[in-house]
This record gives sequence, C-alpha cells and structure tokens, in this order.
Amino acid sequence: MSRAVRVSTRNASFQQWQALLTNRTKRHRAGEFLVHGVRPISLAVDHGWEIRDLIYPDRQSLSSWARDILERSGARPVAMSPELVAELADKDAAELIAVVALPAAPPLPSSGDPHLLVVVFDRPSAPGNIGTLIRSADAFGAAAVVVTGHAADPYDPKSVRASTGSIFALPVIQADGPDEVLQWASRTGVQLVATDEHGAVEVADHDLTGPTALLIGNETTGLSTAWRSAADVLVRIPITGAASSLNAATAATVVLYEVSRQRSRG
Repeated sequence: MSRAVRVSTRNASFQQWQALLTNRTKRHRAGEFLVHGVRPISLAVDHGWEIRDLIYPDRQSLSSWARDILERSGARPVAMSPELVAELADKDAAELIAVVALPAAPPLPSSGDPHLLVVVFDRPSAPGNIGTLIRSADAFGAAAVVVTGHAADPYDPKSVRASTGSIFALPVIQADGPDEVLQWASRTGVQLVATDEHGAVEVADHDLTGPTALLIGNETTGLSTAWRSAADVLVRIPITGAASSLNAATAATVVLYEVSRQRSRG
C-alpha cells in the first residue's frame, strides 16, 4: 500500500469530495462519486471498478476487511480526521469511504438471449427508488437497467445506498428518451411490457418468459405518452385494501418476481 495522504482540515480535496454528495453536476464533471458500506465497496472492488481514493479515519485501527480492500483496490489511501469522515458518510459510521470513478456508458444488451430481461425506468425523480429498482433487477436476473428522460442520478449517494451494491454488478444505462431504446427493442425482438394500474391484463396472465423489457413509469405521473403508446401490453398488479397504487420500485419488484416465477416453472 502506498503512503497515505493526510487530511485534517476542510481543504480543497475535502470540499470537492463533499460536493459529490449533493451536486450532480460536480459528480459528472469530476467523473467520480462516493461510496461507503462494506457490501457496496466490496462489490465495487470485486467487479473491477476504478477506485481512485479510499478514505478512512486517521489514527484508528482498521479491520481485516478494510486492510484487504486497501491492498486489493490499488486506490490512494487517505487518512482523514474522524469528524470529517463522519461528514462525508452523512453521519453514518463508516470505516472506509471509496471515491469511485464513474463508468463509461455501457451499451444496451445484445440480442440472442431467449430470456433477455431489461428494466426501463422512465423519468424517476427519487434516487432511492432508482437504487431499490436496481437491487431488485439484480436479484431477479435482469441484464440491465435503463434510466430514461429527465431523471434523478443513479450515482446519487441515496441511489447507491439503496442498491446495496447492485449498481456495481448490473449495467445501468442512461438514455435521453425512448427513441434509442425503441430502436434497440425493434432490433432485438423484445416485447415491451408496461405496468399500469388500469392495464387490461393482470400481470400473472401475460407470458413473460420470452425476451422482455419491463417499462416502469415516473413515481407521480406514470409512463409518458410515448412509452405507453410503444408498449406491446399494459399489465396491472391486482391490489386490495386502501392503497390505490404501489410505489414504482415496489411495482417493478412484483413484476420482476412474476417474471422469475414464470421462467422457473418453464
């Protein structure tokens, strides 16, 4: 491990890292974001992401996990005053904080997989919902998550935290709008299945075993007109009780489970 850089004041480096917590423009200009938590950092290293810096509390003993991550990551070690580490961890206890490089834009999955599954999230406004959806997509075998339109940042700390590290294991693609994705769907032959509380078909009654792109709408306004008109089918999740609808990420999880259930039976 190389010699550690020490940070004991709110110097320029600290201020730059602090800005990554709340400023999307600065995250993308710097090409990096902050990550903390054992599982997310471990998955980032295991999946070969570029770890630029690893920040840890100065003059405190480190666990074997933290020492191993420092050795394996190739990152620059940064020993920081514990109170400043707590600020960067948003008051959570954090043994390590990783400064991770943003990835190059991944392509949409290639065709040929008869069980291809992609989740498209249209204009999500809450980063926590993006992270939750990424976690569910990873858990139920999706090949990628596509975030389209004017949306929250998948690399916002709230999204990264909600993904519990799945953001490092699953390609997350950002698209300006439907056009690119619709052209890809036409080339690959995937069916476009949209969720809608007024859908004509219950989700369990629709065949989800073939190549599928699952379309999830904005938390408040649902899918855009362009996505709704492009969908091959609108499916609904039957619900009871006082609830009028489900949270977008929750609805996606229900449909992803149904996809998994149908495919496991086949």
